[in-house]
Amino acid sequence: MMKERMTDHKEGGNVMAHHRPNPDDRSDNIEKLQDMVQNTIENIEKAEETMQFASPEEREQIREKNKRREEAIAAMRAEIKDEAAARENGYR
Repeated sequence: MMKERMTDHKEGGNVMAHHRPNPDDRSDNIEKLQDMVQNTIENIEKAEETMQFASPEEREQIREKNKRREEAIAAMRAEIKDEAAARENGYR
C-alpha cells in the first residue's frame, strides 16, 4: 500500500509578510545632511594631508576622489535648501 505524501503549497515556499511602509519622517533631514557635509569636508582634508606621502598615481586618485566629494557636497547643500523650503512650507 502506497502512502500519499502531504505537501504544503505556499507562494514559492515562503510566507509573505505584510509590511506597512514607514511614514516619511523628514524632521531631521537638514541636520543629517549638514553632518554629512561636515564629514565629507573632513574626509577631503584628511585625504589632502595624506597626499604628501602618496605616489603620483595615488595623488591623482585622491584628487579625483576629492573632486567627486566636492560634487557630492554641492548636491547635499542643494538638498539642504530643498529641505529648508519644505520645512518652511509646513512639511514635517
